[in-house]
Amino acid sequence: QVQLVESGGGLVQAGGSLRLSCAASGRTLSNYVMGWFRSAPGKEREFVAAIQWSGGMTYAADYVKGRFTISRDNVKNTVYLQMNDLKPEDTAVYYCAASRAYSSRASEYTYWGQGTQVTVSP
Repeated sequence: QVQLVESGGGLVQAGGSLRLSCAASGRTLSNYVMGWFRSAPGKEREFVAAIQWSGGMTYAADYVKGRFTISRDNVKNTVYLQMNDLKPEDTAVYYCAASRAYSSRASEYTYWGQGTQVTVSP
């Protein structure tokens, strides 16, 4: 079992930055891929970025490349999502998730956090 707890969400003006954290506990995560997804009202949950615990390979959706960066701290068992140049359309609940292999599909992720709200004002 893996437990994931997100934090760091909040209200920010357009152009601002936030850093989300996902603290992971439970079984060994070295064989997992950690992903960030987001869910906005009226929209399907969409992939944001992912990182392999072992090796650190990263993946990102085209619409966040150059603005968002995913990273991990193996000592703290924490995954981060640094979000810069935020836009109102980035407003959503952001979720951390864990999967045995990389995928951009939410259905492939087994474990999920409770989510953290990010609101970007114009």
